[in-house]
Amino acid sequence: MGADPDEELVRRIGAGDAAAVQAMVARKLPRVLSLATRMLGDAAEAEDVAQETFVRIWRHASGWRQGRARFDTWIHRVALNLCYDRLRRRREWTTDELPEVADERPLPDALAGDEGQRVQQALLRIAPRQREAIVLVYYQELSNIEAAGAMQISVDALESLLARGRRYLQALLIGDDGDD
Repeated sequence: MGADPDEELVRRIGAGDAAAVQAMVARKLPRVLSLATRMLGDAAEAEDVAQETFVRIWRHASGWRQGRARFDTWIHRVALNLCYDRLRRRREWTTDELPEVADERPLPDALAGDEGQRVQQALLRIAPRQREAIVLVYYQELSNIEAAGAMQISVDALESLLARGRRYLQALLIGDDGDD
């Protein structure tokens, strides 16, 4: 693993440098918002998750250790954990299981046109761990190794989640979801 491109910025944040915090937010906010929006399907909740993610970076930057994991992997893990906290709270309101059918409202950052909305709708309907794997690899553009690290699973387990998630997405998108 080469030098972490965020290492100096994280060190400065840990030392209390406000300009470094602003630079980190400018650098990472779009990706964190995108991740949270795709995981939760709710822009307002995604903004809350992003804000809490950056608060945690600010609070814990001095404890981050370069070499254990890339900072990008760590920030994805923090954001994902916050998303799962919110998904668990939703579950407590409805059932003992994560929802089988997620909120059907389109996302504000959905891809242009109906096709992008169909893909996002289908993505919200697959199992959360499969969605997490697909979002990290295809939308966040992490390598399989980085995504597996963020999810704290093996690369083989990640690839299995990706394969199952792609199959379910394909079935939903070609109309094999019971709407016929």
